[in-house]
Amino acid sequence: MSEAEKSRLVAWAGELREAHARLRALLLEARAGTLARADLLLYCQGFCTALTDHHEAEDASLFPVLAAEHPALIAKLREDHDLIAMLLAELARAPEGDLQQHLDGIGAIMESHFRFEERDLLPLLAG
Repeated sequence: MSEAEKSRLVAWAGELREAHARLRALLLEARAGTLARADLLLYCQGFCTALTDHHEAEDASLFPVLAAEHPALIAKLREDHDLIAMLLAELARAPEGDLQQHLDGIGAIMESHFRFEERDLLPLLAG
């Protein structure tokens, strides 16, 4: 791995922590139930876009650098991304009365995924 790639991985570690914090805050706000129905739908769309963009950036920029040395880790993370994408698609099709239930499910999977990344991926990036 080149020095430029190593520097980029260290930078990704910081970006990953910040992205997780922003996405957690967005999800808490959406799940708080303090938004009007129309606002909640709009907020959910923004949250879904932010989470999707975060995962697509990881898939395109970060994972190819790590895939050769850590194929099992990257396979697990990509599997999580696919599951979350499926849940986001279900949220988009959900009846308005079911939004909270879907957000709860997405939140549980997202938090599990973020903790896995923070435990197993961040040390690789920082080192």
